[in-house]
Amino acid sequence: MSRLLKLEDLQPDTTVRGVVPEGTVTVVSVHWHGSDALTLIYRPASGQIGEQILYRDDESRLQIGEQGRPWSFDGDGALFRLVCEANHIRLAHLFDPVLAVHTSLVEPLPHQITAVYEAMLPLQPLRFLLADDPGAGKTIMAGLLIKELIARGDLRRCLVVCPGSLAEQWQDELYRRFQLPFEILTNDKLDAARTGNWFLENDLAIARLDKLAATKTSRQSSTCRIAATTSWSATRHTSWRRHSSAAR
Repeated sequence: MSRLLKLEDLQPDTTVRGVVPEGTVTVVSVHWHGSDALTLIYRPASGQIGEQILYRDDESRLQIGEQGRPWSFDGDGALFRLVCEANHIRLAHLFDPVLAVHTSLVEPLPHQITAVYEAMLPLQPLRFLLADDPGAGKTIMAGLLIKELIARGDLRRCLVVCPGSLAEQWQDELYRRFQLPFEILTNDKLDAARTGNWFLENDLAIARLDKLAATKTSRQSSTCRIAATTSWSATRHTSWRRHSSAAR
């Protein structure tokens, strides 16, 4: 505990707060100038001797402090642990090169590992064409890529555009296997958007291809225009080049 003091309390070897902006000092000696002022010779934690003239008006900022460690270690332990865990998660990809595999309900095949971890991730930031035979697991490869980019802080907003008959399948697979809560675009959701731009309100979105067609109706043209002008990739990088990758 600390308490307020008077100038008379400044005795050699006393630990005092308020003399320097941060930390405590130890009184070395005191030289009085009358009854309302003194010259204080002190030693801070750095060990370099200093001196300062103090007046009665300075008593309000001075406190007697117990001698102790430079750090008191009296902070909130639960909060410290929470911050540590958050940083462990944020940096997990540095220690686990296949983090998305180990945190998802998937058992990827060798060609899927090769496509995601050897062809796509090392070459970020690039745009990819992931082409493979039907049933080869392109959804799993896309899910692994998305989850890895999110874990690494390279991706915050993602839009999946797929044929209408596959929208629910994409939503189910991405959530069930990767715990990625994608929302499917519908007319009702477009009308209920508080900002007028449903895409801005949903970082992870799925849109049916026919919803974004720019040639059928004015509504579809408007939706396509809004989607095209919305920023989707929240990444640390600013330059993008085209790249084509075929995974077999």
